[in-house]
Amino acid sequence: MSPEQGLPELSADITEHDPDEACPCELSVVIPAYNERHRLTPTLDALTDHLNADRARWPSWEIVVADDGSTDATGDLVTARQDPRVRLVTGTRNRGKGHALRLGVAASRGRRVLVTDADLATPIEELERLDKALGEGNCAAIGSRSVPGASIGDRQHRLRELLGRAGNVLIRRTALPGIHDTQCGFKLFDGDRAREAYAASRVNGWGIDVEVLRHLRRAGLTVAEVPVRWSHRPGSKVGPLDYARVLTEIARIALRSLRPADLYAGLLFLLMSVALYSGRFFDPAHRYLPDSLRDQNQWEWFFAVTADNVAHLRNPLFTDLQGFPDGVNLMANTVMLGLSVPLTPLTLTAGPAVTLSLVMTLGLAATAAAWYRLIVKYVVRGRIPAFVGASLAAFAPPMVSHAHAHPNFVVLFMIPLIIDRALRLCTGTRVVRDAVVLGLMAAYQIFLGEEPLLLAALGMLLFAAAHAVARPETARASWRPLLKGLVIAASVCLPLVVYPLVWQFAGPQSYTDIEHNPRSFNSPLALLSFAERSWLAGDARTANALAFNTTEQNAFYGWPLALLAFAILVRLWERALVRALAFTAVAAALLSLGREFRIPLTRITLPGPWELLADKPLFEAVVESRVAMICAPALGMLLAVALDKLLTARPLTTRYVGLLGVGLALLPLIPAPLRAVDRVDVPAFIADGTWKSYVRDGEALVPVPLPDPSDAEALHWQTEAGLGFKLAGGYFNGPYGDERVGIYGAEPRFTSNLLRDVRNSGDVPPVNDSWRQQARADLAYWRAGVLVLAPQPNDRALRETVEKLVGGPGRWVDGVWVWDLHERGPG
Repeated sequence: MSPEQGLPELSADITEHDPDEACPCELSVVIPAYNERHRLTPTLDALTDHLNADRARWPSWEIVVADDGSTDATGDLVTARQDPRVRLVTGTRNRGKGHALRLGVAASRGRRVLVTDADLATPIEELERLDKALGEGNCAAIGSRSVPGASIGDRQHRLRELLGRAGNVLIRRTALPGIHDTQCGFKLFDGDRAREAYAASRVNGWGIDVEVLRHLRRAGLTVAEVPVRWSHRPGSKVGPLDYARVLTEIARIALRSLRPADLYAGLLFLLMSVALYSGRFFDPAHRYLPDSLRDQNQWEWFFAVTADNVAHLRNPLFTDLQGFPDGVNLMANTVMLGLSVPLTPLTLTAGPAVTLSLVMTLGLAATAAAWYRLIVKYVVRGRIPAFVGASLAAFAPPMVSHAHAHPNFVVLFMIPLIIDRALRLCTGTRVVRDAVVLGLMAAYQIFLGEEPLLLAALGMLLFAAAHAVARPETARASWRPLLKGLVIAASVCLPLVVYPLVWQFAGPQSYTDIEHNPRSFNSPLALLSFAERSWLAGDARTANALAFNTTEQNAFYGWPLALLAFAILVRLWERALVRALAFTAVAAALLSLGREFRIPLTRITLPGPWELLADKPLFEAVVESRVAMICAPALGMLLAVALDKLLTARPLTTRYVGLLGVGLALLPLIPAPLRAVDRVDVPAFIADGTWKSYVRDGEALVPVPLPDPSDAEALHWQTEAGLGFKLAGGYFNGPYGDERVGIYGAEPRFTSNLLRDVRNSGDVPPVNDSWRQQARADLAYWRAGVLVLAPQPNDRALRETVEKLVGGPGRWVDGVWVWDLHERGPG
């Protein structure tokens, strides 16, 4: 838009008191004024004295006072000076600072335009700094109180200062990323660019500064932020309500200026997530993801018990509702307190099934959006390449596998934000502020999932090492502010998490290590094969042979994507970013192979690099196959770089062949919706509350067999009963034995093992007095009030075994067999 196109609305609103249309001058100083009779005279004196004294730099200049409908003698004060270089532009009524600036800048004629407030809080001597910045090729230089080198004399009232900072935070997060202070009121522009930008503006209030700078940014022009001296001046026209108006204007500017592509990307991520969960999303309370095994029941219980603890003001780090009487260390079970606590009202109102469904669906979409933002900011500007790269990062086969019921590995939106903040530290610009934010982010991520944070840190370390080798000069310039920032971030994070972590590692029911499945590593073939949920290439038999269960298919990127990544590395080898990303992906893939790995189709076994980390603190609890999840964002960014180059490649044949190759590599990775089935009905004995007649205070309900990782349906009973009774046994991580080694489920006892074996085999064992005596001791330990056997495979054998153990038959009550232990002892 040309300046003239933005002027018709102003023509009827301007009275110019010196319509001299002389040749352009070197500098125009534009001052918006509303009832500034008391403050304007010293400002005009200071400006004219300085500009007259610096004729070498400013041989010709003008001052344009834009009177915004003042009711005092502001206009008379200007015209009384009788200096043709000091001009007055008057609006017919008071419409706001933005409108006044639009009037003044439109009337300016300078090759450069300085905009300053009437109080001259930034002294005119600072003009030299801004002028120097324009001489370095920037189209605008703005005075800043918030960058290194700035100084503040007299300060504002504390409340005004806090409100101003809040506004700047909103501006940085929405409209002008990277700009720390837009409201200083001292800005120098290229004259033609200023007139164009102000003519295109529409804001009449204080938010016009943001709108104008946003216009310049979107035109691809650079804006320099220059440190200046600044002092608060009494008599400010900005009142408390004005801050609210400014924030509203900024929000509107941000919404107007959002690129449609960014909005479409977010919407598509959400639709992709809903499609993945479509089998359960629309009826979460009555649908179950069978490939989640028992994890859906477990996570719904986690959300339910956290909400119950919060509602009753109990410790959210512990409960004895499961694993009774010993209880469960919830902090050691990744219950995602960062979401389960704030979502308590939703869980209490709609139920844990709805909460889990929304967390998984929205969390996956938010993770994709966060990767998209990071890629756009640091990797490529193109929205299509960024969208494809973020889709791979968030919807890669390992992510889809965990999407069955592992929200701690799906809700990863904080990880890209943490990476962004760490990269900001490397610049050394705002080390303390960025470090404090990083510390807060890390603390919050700990309450979302510690293992993903550890894997993210490992991935960042691999990338940093590779990038430092490729760009040593960048590493030398970055390591000091990065190290300083990490120290500050740790000092912020640790006080917030030290108590929960002490509880996790040394509190009740804590454990020292945890035994994982002996197959918890990736085979090299797993990295090159296709996952079970691959829409076109999925092979359940192969996937199940290469992973120890459906929720831990942590590789399965497919050989076409591996070939594509290799081709990208060869073609774009000269780019340090590409080499560092490729190294990160390869190193993570090798680490995921475990302590040793066998070369496929041979008997040759080689030591794996994971051996170096396997027994180290924290890493000893990591499922090593999950390290391959680091490959997803690394490959996504590689893909974004390649696509960005392909979309502008010449000749067209190269472009089309390259895009075809990308499509063929990604097509087998498109996931099919997760399988969902109708949920098993909760027995009427539980659903109708009949259990209340059998379980007294301080007692537990004991399902037959006891719930464990292989059958945790009783957890669903408990959540459906509003957590009204305590359960013996359960599905959680807890200690075992004197060494407190971590296991899945409650510490086994004779009776729990016996009932589990009967369920699995269907054989009724010979029960003797010794066994009955042991059963009596176990039931007393569990403080059992009632034994409950629901219909299930081998339930006849289970019923006969229980009858022998307790010395009598059960009763059929509301769909289950019940043994009331108050009526007879277990002998």
